Amino acid sequence: MTVEFTKYQGLGNDFVLIDNRQQAEPLLTPEQAQKVCDRNFGVGADGVIFVLPGQGDTDYTMRIYNSDGSEPEMCGNGIRCLARFIAELEDKAAGASHSYRIHTLAGVIVPELLPDGQVKVNMGQPRLLAEQIPTTLNSPEEQVVQRPLAVNDQNWLVTCVSMGNPHCITFVEDVASIHLEKLGPQFETHSAFPQRINTEFVEVVRPDYLKMRVWERGAGSTLACGTGACAVLVAGVLTARCQSAATIELPGGPLEIAWAGGEEPVYMTGPAEPVFTGHLG
Repeated sequence: MTVEFTKYQGLGNDFVLIDNRQQAEPLLTPEQAQKVCDRNFGVGADGVIFVLPGQGDTDYTMRIYNSDGSEPEMCGNGIRCLARFIAELEDKAAGASHSYRIHTLAGVIVPELLPDGQVKVNMGQPRLLAEQIPTTLNSPEEQVVQRPLAVNDQNWLVTCVSMGNPHCITFVEDVASIHLEKLGPQFETHSAFPQRINTEFVEVVRPDYLKMRVWERGAGSTLACGTGACAVLVAGVLTARCQSAATIELPGGPLEIAWAGGEEPVYMTGPAEPVFTGHLG
């Protein structure tokens, strides 16, 4: 079977996009996706994203397999790439605004293509209770804000946020000095997180400008993480470290994130660019 694909990247977070509209299940297995993502023997990517038929009142469904074959609930950079890919599939005119209702395992997400080529995404409400992360760092109905977590013989103060997928955020003085490859796996597989965790290390440069590095559950160190940037802004607001709208600088570039607080949704704006097309098989 030959499967056509287009590779996209959002701030260096790269994905293989597959038109899967003809059936409700992904065309590849997790094991096949893992091979596709291999940067030495495959196409090379942080994940494979499938555009499936919509469910209920949604336009399309998004499924994604990480580079290790696991399936996350959602991916912020990935859904921006998905929106651009759908516009190409629908042959939408460049520079025009379009929005889509996308069914994901994290709920319905609404990306909007802006005239300047950026993609703005309504990421939905952040989920803040311990049972929603999930984590054992507090009682199920309590938020996890500035709670101590022992990792690598050090107590880290962490704040946990779910953007449909789980995030653990810790603020540091110098994000460049963090040994991400050592600490990331220890956070990801910590017993306090029964479904593993995405981890963001964050330096507050100004209340409207934060730097972050991320260790993604199932993908490791990546250049960008959209849901992670959203979680960082929420954690910064909850701990009075940043404004309700800020630039989040990732290794791959900046994202603009805004959250008015309370039950309001988080908005993410950033780029998504096609890289090349090809076929598998």
